[in-house]
Amino acid sequence: MTDAPRLRTLLFSSLYPSSVRPGHGIFVETRLRELLSSDQVTTHVVAPVPWFPSQNPRWGEYARMASTPKRESRNGIDVLHPRYFLPPKVGMTLAPLSMALGALPAIRRLQAEGHDFDVIDAHYFYPDGVAAALLSRWLNKPFVITARGSDLNLLRHYALPRRMMQWAAAKASASIGVCAALVDVLRTWGLPESRLHVMRNGVDLQRFRPLPQAQMRKELDLAGSPILLSVGHLVELKGHRFLIEALATLQTTHPQARLVIVGEGPERSNLLALARRLGVDHRVTLTGALPNADLLRWYSAADLLLLASSREGWANVLLEAMACGTPVVATAVGGSPEVVADPVAGVLVEQASGTSFAAAIRHMLSEPIDRVAVRAYAENFGWSQTTGAQVALFKAVSLAVKKDG
Repeated sequence: MTDAPRLRTLLFSSLYPSSVRPGHGIFVETRLRELLSSDQVTTHVVAPVPWFPSQNPRWGEYARMASTPKRESRNGIDVLHPRYFLPPKVGMTLAPLSMALGALPAIRRLQAEGHDFDVIDAHYFYPDGVAAALLSRWLNKPFVITARGSDLNLLRHYALPRRMMQWAAAKASASIGVCAALVDVLRTWGLPESRLHVMRNGVDLQRFRPLPQAQMRKELDLAGSPILLSVGHLVELKGHRFLIEALATLQTTHPQARLVIVGEGPERSNLLALARRLGVDHRVTLTGALPNADLLRWYSAADLLLLASSREGWANVLLEAMACGTPVVATAVGGSPEVVADPVAGVLVEQASGTSFAAAIRHMLSEPIDRVAVRAYAENFGWSQTTGAQVALFKAVSLAVKKDG
């Protein structure tokens, strides 16, 4: 008896890591790696990158995009990075077509090499999902789109992108949301219930695990107690400023508290200025961006993980922290209520403010934290259920196309 042939997918997303941007879209790579571990799927990745003319480091992120290799292997996965033109001002409107046109030759090259596929697995609704809909038409292949957060939470408020996303969703064989809140948005577009699926992100329980807290604090040279940790880009929507305000409010009850913010972004100088103005700059540490694998030690060292976002899809940092035994305090947005669904995991605040976070932090610290119980809670969020659901969906989509053909 021969083994059944494995399903062939093409993962299509601009949110995928590269050797020069290893943390970019790592959640997409993680889900793919878990899918491939089922040994029921083979894949190639096409991860388009905006074209930029210079690799000079003074251009920052644009230079890193320009430095991205055209093709590379990451963790044994073949990844192509075709370029597409993203002009200023009108780029948001033209991005789906430009991305699809840029990716088409790379996909044709894969097919010519013998790497055909059964299903396009697209991640992020705009522009990626719309581009996937165009590629699906040109290549006569079915496609599935995964919504991940700001693509629906933010971009649907722009009329033209919303219409294009609705068109793509209507053409897709299925739409996936990484949390129920995102599927609720898709449901308002009148899509058939049979084509809507919740497939939450899991957490890598081997990578993220509890390490000795005291040892981690010593290794990271972290003084003070409690250690409060926030992980995310330094942008306004992440709400880091509220956590600095909360730290100032906590001075009366927790004068030795320290806030560590991991991430980089345009708000850095504003956050440092706020900390100085509130007199807590000596108790605020901004580490800059860190590789995902390095976060293990910081999560284990912390007493609480704080997430003050005004928008979220499915916040991976919450589960990563819990897997290390660290409970969380987060705003009740997006999929966070689905993650923080038990008091042992942490608490939610309805609206981010320094006052609300300070109160929630005090509440969490009023009783001893059971880090073993927090880890046990996180173990309910492994990848096996999502991986199985993906395999079943992709097989059903492929079979339906073969029957129709």
